[in-house]
Formats: sequence, structure tokens, C-alpha cells
Amino acid sequence: MSWKKKLTTGAVLASLTAGTIYTINKIISFTSTLDNLLCKEDGHYFDWRFGKIFYKKQGEGKPILLIHDLTVNSSSHEWNKLVKSLKKRNTVYTIDLLGCGHSEKPNLTYTNFLYVQLLTDFIKTIIGEKTDVIATGTSSSFVLMACANDDSLFDRIMMINPTNLSTLATIPTKRTKLLRYLLLTPLIGTFLYNILMSKRLSDQNFFEENFHNPEALDVEIKNSYYESSHLDSSHGKYLLGSILGRYTNANMFHALKNINNSIFLIASTGSGENIAIAEQYRNYIPSIEITTLKDSVRFPQLETPQTLLEQIDLFLGVEEES
Repeated sequence: MSWKKKLTTGAVLASLTAGTIYTINKIISFTSTLDNLLCKEDGHYFDWRFGKIFYKKQGEGKPILLIHDLTVNSSSHEWNKLVKSLKKRNTVYTIDLLGCGHSEKPNLTYTNFLYVQLLTDFIKTIIGEKTDVIATGTSSSFVLMACANDDSLFDRIMMINPTNLSTLATIPTKRTKLLRYLLLTPLIGTFLYNILMSKRLSDQNFFEENFHNPEALDVEIKNSYYESSHLDSSHGKYLLGSILGRYTNANMFHALKNINNSIFLIASTGSGENIAIAEQYRNYIPSIEITTLKDSVRFPQLETPQTLLEQIDLFLGVEEES
């Protein structure tokens, strides 16, 4: 076979492969969002400078902002089991962070400070007054950093299983930068992302690692996480690239010393690491209040919502007011 025929054959095969991958990506994007579990009904958009931010405002009373964990399959849907009760006495704001849920997923580098800016601008522009905040996992770091920068925006802060401070302090390396580069490639990156966020791997990895009893979870919860990761043509890959690249990390040690707000920390006993992390935070904020919850690992708002709600009532001082 002449070199011209070999070149032509190679080009045809490459085109067929690319076409197949493109088709697979489109099919996954379409089928994963068919159920429309993450309803946009009654939602609003905050036209932020880096992208439109989806949020909901429900109830009346002192404002409270609920912030989901920073994963590409997370969204404000995480709080659905609590909002019905909380909105009876508070104005409850739930938000999809940039790159998550129904918020825009632009192709940019997602950093810890980007989310600090987002929370600061959202409270100033949308809420418009000092607010209580409840945040999960890595998102707790954005709240603390934003509070350290401007404590006039924040009242009481509750953290649910925050991320290890040493992990947050790690910085990008050549290997993590390469991972991000691969995910950002137009065709192969999306295909790789769809594999990582497949239903099977999500069940095996995300749910097995983060829930006390994943078999007992509602199918709707699992499907909502899967749907969230594939909204907007799987552009969640841009956020995942930044997470794996360690760009969403930040050294928190100095900022913690500048916080004087009332801090309440929930540590789930389903993971022994949570207890150690809680004590780690106490070393920097001696006044922090720590409470442990059984039968959950990372998301008590989904596994033991009523027990968590009792702790939130204490956090908000409901018993004192009643």
C-alpha cells in the first residue's frame, strides 16, 4: 500500500473514531438529563460577571444561605429534604455554584478565590443583608475565606464535614496540571469525563465512599447526582479539571485566625477522619462548637435529615426564640 493510501485510510479511520466518540458524548448528554429531576421551576438567575448563577429563594424571615459541596455532581438539590422545614421561619436561599447544577459552566480555571468572590457578590447583591450560612465539605472553605475578607456579610456559620485543612493547602503539580489539560480537550476530554461520571462508576465510587448506607438511598437522589454531572453537554468537565488540578484549594491556616464569628461544625461519625478534621479546625478556632452525628458519612442532609435539622434548630437558636 502506497503512503498516499495509508494516509487516506488513517484519515478515514480517525474521522470515524472522532465521529463515534462525538455521537457517544451526545447520546450520554441527552439520555442522562431526560428525567429532568433538577427542576428549574421557581428558580432565578443571578447574572454574575463569570456566568449566570441559578438560585432559589423560599420562605420569610432571617436569611439563611445553603451551599452544596463542591463536586461536579452536586447541586442545590442536596438540600431539598431540609428546605420545607427551614422556610417556615427563615428566608432560605439555595444556590448552584458556578460549574454545578443549572448554573453556567464556563471554560475557565475554577479557583477557591473565584468562589469567595461569588459568595461575596451573591450576599451583597441578592440577599442584601447579613446572613447565616450552612455549607458542606469543600464549600466550607469558600465561606470561611469570604468571612475572613468581609465579616460584615456573615452572621453564624455551620460547616458540615469540612475538608481537611492539610488537603486544602496542597498546590497544583505537573501531574495534576496534566489531568486538567486532558479533561479540557474538546473531544477526548469530554469522553473521559463521561466515563468518570458514568452511572456505574458513580455508584461504585461516589456513593460507596460518601454514604453510610448507599443501598438505602432513594433512587431519585442517585439519579439527580448523575443528571447534575451531565447538564450543559457535560461541561462540568471544566470544574472537574480544576478540582483534580488542585486549583480549588487554598491555604486556610492564616484566614482562620481572623474569624470571630460563631462557628458550628457537624462531624459525621461514619468516617473517623471527620472527627480528626473537626479537632484540626478547633486548633485554629478554639471557640468552635462541634457536634457529631451518627449514621452518615458526608451528607447527613440526605441520610439523616431530621437529626441534622434538630442541630440546625440549635444553631439558629430556634429553641431560645420559641
